[in-house]
Amino acid sequence: MMIILLGYMASGKSAVSKLLGTVLEIPVLDLDDYIETKEGKTIPEIFETKGEIYFRMKEHSYLKEILETKESLIVSLGGGTPCYANNMKLIHEYTKQTFYLQTSIPEIINRVKGEKAKRPLISAIADEDLPEFIGKHLFERNAFYQDATHTIATDKKTIEVIVKQIETILD
Repeated sequence: MMIILLGYMASGKSAVSKLLGTVLEIPVLDLDDYIETKEGKTIPEIFETKGEIYFRMKEHSYLKEILETKESLIVSLGGGTPCYANNMKLIHEYTKQTFYLQTSIPEIINRVKGEKAKRPLISAIADEDLPEFIGKHLFERNAFYQDATHTIATDKKTIEVIVKQIETILD
C-alpha cells in the first residue's frame, strides 16, 4: 500500500507520516529528504544554486522513481509537489490513498514564524506580509490539493488525532 500525504508547508505532513508509519508499520519517505540525499544539497541550496525549475524537474523524476518501486510506503510530499509536472495525475496512477492535510492560514503562519529560514518560499517575506502571501499561494495551489482522494482538516488537532482519522479511512 502506498499512502501519499500532501498539503501546504507546515500542514504536518512530515510529523503525521512518521507517526502513521510507526502505527501501520510501513516505511516512511519524506520526498524533500530524498531529494536532498540524492542531490547532496539542502532544498534551500538547490533553490539558490540551481533555481526552482531545476528543483521541480528533479522533484518530478524522484517522485516517479519512488512510485515505480511499488513498495508499501508512506510518502510525504513537499508543499508544491502536487502543483507541478502533472504530479497528481502521476500519483493517482499508482495509488488512490492520497490525503490532503488542510490547514488554515492563521495556523500555517503560527507554525512557520520561527522557521522561515528553512523554508525557501517564505524566507524573504516580512512577517506582516505572510498572511497575504500564504493566502494567495493557497488559492493558487488549492485545486491541486483538492485533487487528493481524502481531505483531513488539521487545525487544533494533535498528530495522534490526525493519524487516527487516516487509519479510520484506510480500514
